[in-house]
Amino acid sequence: MDRKKRRKCFDIVTIIIAVIVTAYIFAALSFIVIRGVPFLPFIFQNEEVRFAVRLSLKTSLISTAVSLVLGTASAYALIRSDMPLKRFCSMVIELPLSLPNIMLGLSLMLMFASVPGKFLSAHGFPVIFSVNGIVMAHLMINLPFVIRMIKTSFLSIDPRLEWIAGSLGASPIRRFFTVTLPLAKNSIIGAGILAWSRALGEFGATLMLVGATRMKTETLPTSIYLNMATGDTGPAMAAALILLFISALSLAVSALLERRTGASR
Repeated sequence: MDRKKRRKCFDIVTIIIAVIVTAYIFAALSFIVIRGVPFLPFIFQNEEVRFAVRLSLKTSLISTAVSLVLGTASAYALIRSDMPLKRFCSMVIELPLSLPNIMLGLSLMLMFASVPGKFLSAHGFPVIFSVNGIVMAHLMINLPFVIRMIKTSFLSIDPRLEWIAGSLGASPIRRFFTVTLPLAKNSIIGAGILAWSRALGEFGATLMLVGATRMKTETLPTSIYLNMATGDTGPAMAAALILLFISALSLAVSALLERRTGASR
């Protein structure tokens, strides 16, 4: 009886803590909605906000597509292949997950300010203080995240299924596209949705690599930064509301895909 009481008390304490944490986060985000709704017309009327939306959507979609292609191939190599130095490569790939975004932006700036960056710029692909740099910053932030998510999905797939397909004469590339990818489809789509949402909200690495120039490298987070710095709260609140809505929608779609994946198993 005492054990049951102790367990019940412990459950109550953890529930109270969870409610407090939920209330704290909900209250903070609610102020974005409450204060932002009056500025909704800025989304349609303000050219700067419209530019930030277009640029954010364009760069995040490109970086997400590239991240999914490169991330899926990399995750497969790290899980299924006999890749040399696999542990070292995996550690290097996941290292950015524990580093501040602004530091990752600094590393990109130093790299693209040297020979590789000058070579790319001379061949029509400038990176520093360019829209191309936004995509490169997104890749640095999202590739490790996408690879980790897809690796987890590949690990949950029974390798015997691929082996059976191989024993029936399927080539490695055919096994990949007809067995592995279909089974990991929902997880890969979920990774893409979350990566897209992360790319839309990325600021630190982007700021370091391309700066914050109005109507040139102004993404939604940059718009918030620039307008709040000058006291122009209208466009800033409109941009914040857009980011909050997109993040909530992405989270809902990702949760739905996870449920479907769990149900299919």
